[in-house]
Amino acid sequence: MSAQQGLPSSEVSRWLRAQPALTGAAPPLVRADLPDDPVSLFLDWIGKAATAGVPEPHVATLATVDEDGMPDARSLILKDVDERGWAFAGARSSRKGAQIGAHPAAALNFWWQPLLRAVRVRGRVQEASAEESAADLAARSAAAREGVTPGEWVLWRIIATRVEFWQGSPERDHTRIVYERTETGWACTMTPWMD
Repeated sequence: MSAQQGLPSSEVSRWLRAQPALTGAAPPLVRADLPDDPVSLFLDWIGKAATAGVPEPHVATLATVDEDGMPDARSLILKDVDERGWAFAGARSSRKGAQIGAHPAAALNFWWQPLLRAVRVRGRVQEASAEESAADLAARSAAAREGVTPGEWVLWRIIATRVEFWQGSPERDHTRIVYERTETGWACTMTPWMD
């Protein structure tokens, strides 16, 4: 956008609106193929993103809030996902660590542009065991471990209460598959409804 610097706001707005959007190709979706839980669908979608050549499909934007309730976001690497939640890690003394310590809730957002797919995960955050955090630190490169003590490195999990799978359409009839946690498992809705 360097050529656009210094333009009046209305020209920047026109330039932004002229940029291509939803240029990928979405895979087919069939309602009957949806699993009962969001973890299974997430693993399917991230696997398809990797197979399709999406660079770094395990990178997500993590959103937290600070002590004043202001949102904060950063990109990071997903460490694991299973029935316990979506795992990510970092230093306890980092801004994200302090924010999670004060407000243990967060959201993750994945965007796989070539497939016109995004996933949003939100829920409370729980610290993993000291052994799991130490194992995650040990799995990092020597350079990445330098100066980090085991007690300082933390593996966290988002225990999802809501997971939304979004698939875009150039015609703007986007599909949303939403899983919401209930007392007995997961409730799933899909709009528009597809057979």
